[in-house]
Amino acid sequence: MRRATVILLVVVVVAAALLYSSIFIVNERQQALVLRFGEITRVIREPGINFKIPTAFVETVQIIEDRLLNFELEDLRVQVRDGRRYIVSALVVFKIVDPRAFRENVSGSLNIAQENMRTRLDAALRRVYGGRSFEAALSEQRAEMMVEVRNQLQPLTQELGIDISDVRIKRTDLLPEVSQQTFERMRAERLAEAAQLRARGTELAARIRAEADREAVVTVAEAEREAEILRGQGDADRSRIFADAYQLNPGFFEFYRSMIAYRTALEGSETTLVLSPDSDFFRFFGDSRGGGAVSGPAGGSVLDLRPGETPESGAEPEAAPTTQ
Repeated sequence: MRRATVILLVVVVVAAALLYSSIFIVNERQQALVLRFGEITRVIREPGINFKIPTAFVETVQIIEDRLLNFELEDLRVQVRDGRRYIVSALVVFKIVDPRAFRENVSGSLNIAQENMRTRLDAALRRVYGGRSFEAALSEQRAEMMVEVRNQLQPLTQELGIDISDVRIKRTDLLPEVSQQTFERMRAERLAEAAQLRARGTELAARIRAEADREAVVTVAEAEREAEILRGQGDADRSRIFADAYQLNPGFFEFYRSMIAYRTALEGSETTLVLSPDSDFFRFFGDSRGGGAVSGPAGGSVLDLRPGETPESGAEPEAAPTTQ
């Protein structure tokens, strides 16, 4: 009885072991290849529980990724159309769409597949950049360049059972020595542009200044001309008024002008005059009463002066100038 129990227990354990080794699970992120003596017998794409021959030497299962994968190519030095060299970094997004071809070409190794694609990506980037200038990678042509790289990779990766979903250029930069040369060239261009703008500004300033000076000269000349015209008109009016006034009483105005001459010649002057008493300069001081009289318009006396008096100073007796 005990022996039968042991045998039954052994049979159950062996059956459980065989059942466990014959079951494998494929999740939603995976796909599987069932190999019999190294040859592919089945390709399982749907997730779930699956069975195989429970002997490890007869059938084996290889799990293949069924999700988007990516790898990066860092600091690739490429040469563009004008001969300059740049540093480029790219990102490739791909998916294994044919597990059978993937197994047959790269033995199902993801590392081998990535190295293979990295080599082909290197060649594709060099071809795309070699036909364009550096500025193209920084312009709207960048998206076109990424599509062109992907299209060049696609036929080559299809042999591996891989589909390239996207290629992204992460970085396009100058080499340090090229960057310095570019900086110096851009600096020289900006300095030349600044000098040109400065020259234009100087020319414009000189033109504006010359126009302002010309307008100032014209304005001053016109003002002086108008001033001279007004001054001439004033002098003419003054002369006319004096002439009209002189015609009213010539004797008075002759006397008045003599008084102005006395004041101008004698008042506040340190000059010594030597004149004869009967000089014409003192003709209004020759009166028998010691004074001179000038008749007014009606024949009356306008002013009775004694020697030394003027119309402004009043009648103050003063000796007539004598010779010294």
